[in-house]
Amino acid sequence: MKRLFCFLLLFCLVMSGSTGLAETQPKPIELIPYDELPPLQEGQHHYLMLCVDQWKAKSWNLGDSDGIMIVTLDTRAHRVMLTSIIRDALVQHPDGKISRINYIAKKFGPEALCQTISQHLGVKIEKYILFGFSQIQDIIDYMGGVDITVNAEEAAYLRRYPINRNATTPALRYSGTYHFNGHAAVIYMRIRKAGGHGDFTRTQRARRVLSTLADQCRNFTWEDAQALVNSIAEHTTLTNINTDEMLQAARYAYDLRDSTIEELRIPPDGATRPITHWGMSVQELDWNVCRNVMADFLVNSFLVLDEGTDAEAIDDFGSFSDLD
Repeated sequence: MKRLFCFLLLFCLVMSGSTGLAETQPKPIELIPYDELPPLQEGQHHYLMLCVDQWKAKSWNLGDSDGIMIVTLDTRAHRVMLTSIIRDALVQHPDGKISRINYIAKKFGPEALCQTISQHLGVKIEKYILFGFSQIQDIIDYMGGVDITVNAEEAAYLRRYPINRNATTPALRYSGTYHFNGHAAVIYMRIRKAGGHGDFTRTQRARRVLSTLADQCRNFTWEDAQALVNSIAEHTTLTNINTDEMLQAARYAYDLRDSTIEELRIPPDGATRPITHWGMSVQELDWNVCRNVMADFLVNSFLVLDEGTDAEAIDDFGSFSDLD
């Protein structure tokens, strides 16, 4: 009888989806109505870059959008800005439910994700381009690979994965700088468990690779830039950017190739707390703080050096309890 009781209890827990973790009801999220979003800053052009959690992305059956980054090209202030958004951030979905941001493109489409991000951050973002892992890999290989500096924990993780010995030059052993091929670079960007802090450091790795690739383009000719655009277009799953618009974006980037790459992470330090919602570990963000930081980032030039500060993003959530 005791065994039967334990079995029934376990069955009920499984069927209910319970994880044994205390659930937290998220606070309501105040959105900016889409038609009330402020006009774009003169000269600023925003592009949402998405990478789904699939090696072979399928436009009719998308995976979760685990890579979410806004690329901003400012031709007036002569700036290039990268803003990454953690994949487990809670947002209000188009149907009004609060859940993780990385489910939206799969469930409602990339355009809906553009609108959701716009209403949460207060910046209208309309253009997107979506890739799978293999497409990112092919683009990096087209660019000749990328130099990445890894620490000891990252090197140990990559050796355990494992990546092929010829995936880096020299063969990966310890901490240091290595030349990564496309496959190894994608695996590096997907690291979540090495070094702690989960998706906070994962987004940092993605920005690091993208900014390094941008640095490699500084000596490009316009013909090189056009060829790269063709490669990107060839290795794209979904986009609402037509050929002319893509070439125009390439011209903006080419003219800004000497700019310092500036970076921002959403959420910034002190604007998030981890909770459990629907049985998932997620991050509840203070979107008012995020909007203010984003607005400041777009009008004031600065660099975000978040090396070693990501742990504070969890511990310094001082003002959230006062939002009621």
